Amino acid sequence: MSYRESPHRVPPSGAPDGACAPGENSLCPVIAAVGVIGTEWRLAIVHRLLAGPQRFSEMLKSNPRLNAKTLSATLKFLESNGVVQRTVVSTRPFNVVYSLTEMGLGLAPAARELRMWGERWLLPRFANQRIPTPRTPAIQGELPRIVVSESPVRRG
Repeated sequence: MSYRESPHRVPPSGAPDGACAPGENSLCPVIAAVGVIGTEWRLAIVHRLLAGPQRFSEMLKSNPRLNAKTLSATLKFLESNGVVQRTVVSTRPFNVVYSLTEMGLGLAPAARELRMWGERWLLPRFANQRIPTPRTPAIQGELPRIVVSESPVRRG
């Protein structure tokens, strides 16, 4: 479901100070926006692309917690919602470059404010805590493998 098809609608008036309340007449912009950028990786990728166009491998290497499957799905979602554009560069081997659309660039102030908020309130709060680093796969971008021990097959 894209942000245009969001079921979260509010009456054009009646909600104080533009707050979103349930209704059926108009789209609630806050809920619709969170529907587009409301996951950890979506906004992180938008923030990364604010620095300029990036190749898939560059974005994948930018965060050890990010894996190829998540990055691919997130980029496809952002592209389908008009936030990111995918450009195939015709070289051999071909490269794919991702960049922000005009709509995506409009998220720059929000992304910067969230970063400043996190730096002010969250970094000091967690400064003395050791945040465990997740184990990364053996091959960058590969999903971790789960080995299930096989029980011996009884024949008889």
